[in-house]
Amino acid sequence: MNITLRQLRAFLAVAQDGSFTNAAERLHITQSAASGLIRELEAEIGLRLFDRTTRRVEPTEAGREFRVSAARLLGELDHAVQDAQALAERRRGRVTIAAPPLLAAAMLPGAIATFGQRFPDVRIAVRDLRTDEIMAAVNSGAADCGIGTFPPGGEGIERSELMTDTLMLFCGRDHALAARRANWSDLRGQTLIALTRESGLRVLIDRALDAARVAGDPAFEVTQITTAIAMVEAGLGIAVLPAYARALARLFAIASAPIEAPRVSRPISFIRQRGRSLSPAAAGLLEVLRDHAAGDPFGEPG
Repeated sequence: MNITLRQLRAFLAVAQDGSFTNAAERLHITQSAASGLIRELEAEIGLRLFDRTTRRVEPTEAGREFRVSAARLLGELDHAVQDAQALAERRRGRVTIAAPPLLAAAMLPGAIATFGQRFPDVRIAVRDLRTDEIMAAVNSGAADCGIGTFPPGGEGIERSELMTDTLMLFCGRDHALAARRANWSDLRGQTLIALTRESGLRVLIDRALDAARVAGDPAFEVTQITTAIAMVEAGLGIAVLPAYARALARLFAIASAPIEAPRVSRPISFIRQRGRSLSPAAAGLLEVLRDHAAGDPFGEPG
């Protein structure tokens, strides 16, 4: 069976108007074209759908039954097209984004608020996960996208850099290093609070300390950045952390300062599953994240 949308629309127009002439005008086709479409449809179905008189065209009993089904079918199709168009125009949808807990807290709320103003009917779900869990979630499709600082490689992952995150010194507000830009050599002899060696951040810090010939044996090792910040506030030492930790550090009685000579940075990237197109809503979220990244969301000094 090869029934076309043009045939169905012509049938419904004739059934409603009771006239090939009026139906043809509404469909912007000729009367002969409308008659031809009905003949083709009747041939496909194998039933006569209209009784033609000199004054009016009336649906047959089969035509009346078919009209109900055809109207429902075209209505559902029109609704499906409207839904697809709404998705394409980012009026509807859902996006799941994965991010490390602290970066999610520092970067996503403002971006999501802006996105919500532009696209109020799109829902955003946030999954705060470890870096390896973020990559796994994106790879499996459990998350549409992710942001974070990721190691090189990553099979099946495609990444776009959003911004550069710079390592900074976090110390007590009355600490000697709080009021100036520090060098890595200034950390010599300081009591260090560091993340564990499983952290990619720890690798960068150890490398920079080695280059400055500074002993890299921390007095304390912790797993979470939030713990390191709390220990700094308690006066237990100083810590080298990513710039986005400033979003949390503002809630504590501690100061932060850039570390130079050299400045150590790493990219914050947006990742997606390789070969999988972003939904219109997810693409819109990426645009907003780029705008926020360009606006220096962590307030890092120059």
